Amino acid sequence: MVLVDTQHGPVAGTDALAFKGIPYAAPPVGPNRFRPPIAPEPWTAPRDCRGYGPTAPQTAPEGVIGALVPRVIVPGDDYLNLNVWTPALDGQAPVMVFVHGGSFTSGSGALSVYDGSRFARDGVVLVTINYRLGADGFLWFGDGTPNLGLLDQIAALTWVRDNIAAFGGDPGNVTIFGESAGAMSVCTLLAMPAADGLFRRAIAQSGAGHNTISAASARTVGNRLAAMLGTAPTREAIAAVPVPRLLAAQDSLSRQVMARPRAKVWGDVARTLLPFSPVVDGELLPAAPIGGIRPDVDLMIGTNSEEARLFLVPTGLASRLNTPALYAAAALRFGLPARGVRRYRANRPGSTPGDVLAAIMTDSYYRIPAIRLAEARPGAFVYEFGWRSPACNGTLGACHGLELGFVFDNLDDPAATPMLGAAPPQHLADLMHRTWIDFARTGDPGWPPYTREHRVSRHFNTASGTTTNDRVDERLAWPRR
Repeated sequence: MVLVDTQHGPVAGTDALAFKGIPYAAPPVGPNRFRPPIAPEPWTAPRDCRGYGPTAPQTAPEGVIGALVPRVIVPGDDYLNLNVWTPALDGQAPVMVFVHGGSFTSGSGALSVYDGSRFARDGVVLVTINYRLGADGFLWFGDGTPNLGLLDQIAALTWVRDNIAAFGGDPGNVTIFGESAGAMSVCTLLAMPAADGLFRRAIAQSGAGHNTISAASARTVGNRLAAMLGTAPTREAIAAVPVPRLLAAQDSLSRQVMARPRAKVWGDVARTLLPFSPVVDGELLPAAPIGGIRPDVDLMIGTNSEEARLFLVPTGLASRLNTPALYAAAALRFGLPARGVRRYRANRPGSTPGDVLAAIMTDSYYRIPAIRLAEARPGAFVYEFGWRSPACNGTLGACHGLELGFVFDNLDDPAATPMLGAAPPQHLADLMHRTWIDFARTGDPGWPPYTREHRVSRHFNTASGTTTNDRVDERLAWPRR
């Protein structure tokens, strides 16, 4: 057991220098619920931090996707906590803080694939965090404080600034990185004045700066949730609802959005498909991130080549979309004109309609927003991950979330085996893990930045390399937004 003093009290970690479940804010329950995070009550006796702490309330995963994407649920109120892995308690190692994904309604920093031991092995202090999810994190009726889940993330980063030196980390060299909703969080933090100065670099994996909603859309979601629960449209009334019932209503509302994503009904949520997500309130988040990214933070952003296959293949949707008319109608909803649909189809001779739709969805929701952000942020670095999963008889492809085991160099994690298979390429993990660390150390991942004149991107695959102006005809098919 190893002891470290933090500003709130001493914590006891493992001999391997892992400290888990450290509170960075008070439990967000009772009078603290639906309010900004506040400091935890200090303690004097060493706090046992050798095991993961509670996770934010969420439902258990279901269906075939749940079997591929693990979820850890630890009950308890004290879930605004974080985990630290460090190579040594002295020195000034670079710090990397990971923000988990999960559509802003699920996930935690306690997943085994996020274990930071290999980052610590290679000289980096790795931090994973929990934050408020769903209604607790993002419900807003227009009064009170919005974006509580993002304020939790800022509180965790503030804890890192104030405490990480005691764990051997350099508070002046912090890189935030995240995947999916975590990447959307990273890009949103880049546009929040309250996060200014808390990190030096940022990496966004499969998420960009388009996934925010307006205040009006947030009120629409809140009113719909209240109607489903039979309560008044206020946070106080929602707080009186038993948590299991609230979680069930959240899931039901999300399914309604996915089934009929109509802008006349849901506003911006019809585009983002995320009813609980960052709100452009005009103050904490002054504007959509795509137009407000700070220029003083180094940025790397990228996507996987076949993101949407995670949502279409295991569920059987890809095979059920068996006529071109179905994917053409869906593509129009994504904003791709008919001529663009024809281009995607022509570029994939012999592909099924479901395959074409997966490519269009991937670009609409992930690749094109990442490119737009790189265009808006001079000096950004762009990557694409293309290694294909052997799961689902090899049809899952380079899907959403597949890169995580490579970035963390945790290919041997049993929980990742359903998606990675029995023999994923270790040399690719070596390369990606080292690239993320190099960027965190220096701001240079090893290839030229992306510009409108020189659209350079790094491709990670069994054979990796750098390319220029990838799939230009498909990129040009998308209107600017």
